[in-house]
Amino acid sequence: MPDQSITLTMTAAAMPGATLLCPIGMSTPHVSAIGFRWTGGRGHIVSDPTSGQNAVVLAPDAANLRLRWSYALGGLAYPEIMFAKRDTRFARAADALVTQARHVVAQAPGDPVKALADHVAAQFTYGHPDTRFYDNHDNIPQLCSITEGSCVDINAYFIAACRTAGIDAGYVTGCFLPAEKRTHCNDMHCWVVTRLGGEVREWDIAHHLKMNTRDIQPGLNPKPGARVPLAHSMGLNFPTEGVSDLKLIGEPMWLDASGTFHEANPEISFQGYEVLNQARI
Repeated sequence: MPDQSITLTMTAAAMPGATLLCPIGMSTPHVSAIGFRWTGGRGHIVSDPTSGQNAVVLAPDAANLRLRWSYALGGLAYPEIMFAKRDTRFARAADALVTQARHVVAQAPGDPVKALADHVAAQFTYGHPDTRFYDNHDNIPQLCSITEGSCVDINAYFIAACRTAGIDAGYVTGCFLPAEKRTHCNDMHCWVVTRLGGEVREWDIAHHLKMNTRDIQPGLNPKPGARVPLAHSMGLNFPTEGVSDLKLIGEPMWLDASGTFHEANPEISFQGYEVLNQARI
């Protein structure tokens, strides 16, 4: 019988005086998170009461922390709380964006979600700018010219636009394994799930832009590959760690004694690409 195991492994070098905040994995209709283990540190579970998610905080006692997530094919519906509107600057639409999004939807009654996805794509070029378009804002501002943005930036805009136009939308973070790599990737990825009239669809605008098209189609993998989900939502809170309105949790992050987050830059490896690829996940 072929090996059906699906595991994601990350190895992070210890940061003196800091603890590592780690998502423990989430389940979707495609895969179920069935285990999270680690070596190289002592850990305790923390909870975000606003999103219903748990994470683990790890204090290293070795040079490296090794983290391993396990998944199985198949799962339940996306969690209802993922679609809840959250009072966070990472999803709160500015008045001008509210007006714009509602206008786009009013002009496209046939498929308002795709119309919004195409509209959002038209506002961006893909990239990782040093300054985000929403930095120093308490909401997601309307864009009036083409702006450089990462998957995080693009999806924040898409989420804000959808929700203010009356479309349920959820934000998922995880890892994408490109077809040309299969066993590893360099960093996290994120995508959006919408729900309208009972129809649930996934969207990956950033990958369309990376393939030089702004004609956005629903689906998980417009760019060939496979993906695993780790967490959901933006504007997270972990009260026991003094963390509030955290943009997101994807890759594990170091939290130092001053309350400042630092990138962990873990090495990421994967087993089970063919299992996910055959299931078109």
